[in-house]
Amino acid sequence: MSLRHLFAVVSVVLISGGAITQEVPKPPTPVPPAEDFQSLVKRLQAEKPGFAKRQQDLLAARYDLADRPADGVTMSKGKPVQAGVRVKLSSGTTWDELAGLAPGEIRERKLWPAGFMSR
Repeated sequence: MSLRHLFAVVSVVLISGGAITQEVPKPPTPVPPAEDFQSLVKRLQAEKPGFAKRQQDLLAARYDLADRPADGVTMSKGKPVQAGVRVKLSSGTTWDELAGLAPGEIRERKLWPAGFMSR
């Protein structure tokens, strides 16, 4: 084997990392003690009002939840479609102000509405 071939083989092995890297085993996570089904159901039912309130408060902080149906617009089974923008903006910010800013400036000033999916 020539020196050039040997260099090529060593380079491939080093680049692929096959000869150098090894998987480091992660320590096992502790397993919580077993809970029977009935006590789990009771515990979760007791915690449900707290979860529901937390989620409702989060929705109310991010969105306008007032009932303002659009005139003459309904879904397939007659449920009215809500009118207007529902996302709440940061205090002191208007939609017109956001429209006049560049995306980078909105990001820098942290004016992106919390109710929007992509942040």
